Amino acid sequence: MQSTPSTHAYSIEHQTRYEYDAPVAVSQHVACLRPRDLPGQRLCGYSLAVEPEAAGRTTRVDYFGNTVEQFTILRPHSEMVVRSRSLVAVADREIEPWREGPAWEEVSDTFVYRKGAPGRPEAEFVFASPYVLVAAQSREYAAPSFAAGRPLLDAAVDLMHRMHRDFTFDPDATTVTTPVTRVLRERRGVCQDLAHVMISCLRSLGLPARYVSGYLLTDPPPGEARLLGADASHAWVSVLCPGRGWVDLDPTNDVVPEARHVVIGWGRDYGDVCPLRGSFVGGEEHRLEIGVSMIPLDAAGFERALSETVTEPSLRFQA
Repeated sequence: MQSTPSTHAYSIEHQTRYEYDAPVAVSQHVACLRPRDLPGQRLCGYSLAVEPEAAGRTTRVDYFGNTVEQFTILRPHSEMVVRSRSLVAVADREIEPWREGPAWEEVSDTFVYRKGAPGRPEAEFVFASPYVLVAAQSREYAAPSFAAGRPLLDAAVDLMHRMHRDFTFDPDATTVTTPVTRVLRERRGVCQDLAHVMISCLRSLGLPARYVSGYLLTDPPPGEARLLGADASHAWVSVLCPGRGWVDLDPTNDVVPEARHVVIGWGRDYGDVCPLRGSFVGGEEHRLEIGVSMIPLDAAGFERALSETVTEPSLRFQA
């Protein structure tokens, strides 16, 4: 008899604070902070608060199916705070054997352009994008994992293992604009960088790979309480495997995402799912502070949070 997957509930708060050296006269922003409803992931409540209050605000679904919120602040301000609150339930995901399925060359071959043949929508994830180069260096680095005839997922998981061994997590080594080739050469960066490098490696072999933005539940040091705001937004990779669909891999932590990962959205690279971006008039220099709290809830805590939050769908917690 097959067991029923357990459901894990989380309360997530994501706060972004900008402080400006001079008043900002007007600003416009785009936020991608709302977790998606997916098989195995249910968004049970969500709210977005902006200070000072926005004069205009719209919500839309972008090309990739992510929810995007746009807002404008017209009053002068020296500080802006954007705070999203989410209540999410995630089911345990079953990890299937990697050494089964099609060879990577077979998958790559299905995305080769052939005149007169119908295109596949996933083909857009094979090509270079603004933050991901399809470089010879990436193909060279990926090659040891992708031996001839090796199943795609077995090879991709091996690439993830190698990256975790070879790369050092270093928040001071890169910026948003650091090229993939430099990260690959210096072997240092953050989750965004490692995701871009792995995507570049997969695309260099003609394999569809996309960038996933979300949250990861982390554990406090032994004996210490979980600190509010100590977590961060996260990024990982999804590779397309015929017969299984999109399969997520996290090279930063060397894990296959399960119930500790919460998906906000996906795109070709970071630029498609940047949590918050915008433009402003005035302000001069500014300082940025970001804090994320991801708190696991038991059944009682989930029901209490569900009654207090802005609820869209309703979901009963299953222990």
